[in-house]
Amino acid sequence: MHTTELAARIIAGEVVACPAEAVWGLSCDPFNPAAVAKILTMKRRDVAKGLIIAAADEAQLAPVLAAVSDAIRRELSLSWPGSNTWLLPNNDVFPSWITGASDEVAVRVTSAPALVALCRAVGHPLVSTSANPSSALPAKFAFQVARYFGPKLPRCRGSVDLSAKPSTIRRATSGEVLRA
Repeated sequence: MHTTELAARIIAGEVVACPAEAVWGLSCDPFNPAAVAKILTMKRRDVAKGLIIAAADEAQLAPVLAAVSDAIRRELSLSWPGSNTWLLPNNDVFPSWITGASDEVAVRVTSAPALVALCRAVGHPLVSTSANPSSALPAKFAFQVARYFGPKLPRCRGSVDLSAKPSTIRRATSGEVLRA
């Protein structure tokens, strides 16, 4: 499906599948509680776990980045774009259905072309969570997304880097690695 059509669907509250760096992801508008609820139901994921936000560029994350030190911003800038997700103080930027039981939000500037285009077309960052039910392996191919969620789920064109690994998740304030 074309990016503009997928962006319109996201704006209308739908969930779409999109290839990220290493796996296919499910994306929606993070500010739409019904859309986020759809993803959580599809994945059978507890809202308390929170979700990752992907952006086309650092400017889309400006409200969250404004609250971190210059040193942390430099470190983030050096790691992006790419599969580096950082936990940052949320400072009431994203709603609780995104942050879960945390006062931090997980963000990254993606290097996946289809996801970058989708974030730009929507005009802000999007939820980007692996396209699989919580107990299943992440989808590496579009046919796996269709097996998990049915062939009618709108999908971006593209593919993932089969040699890539899911994003590293670090806490920006301490450098602690939560997922290598």
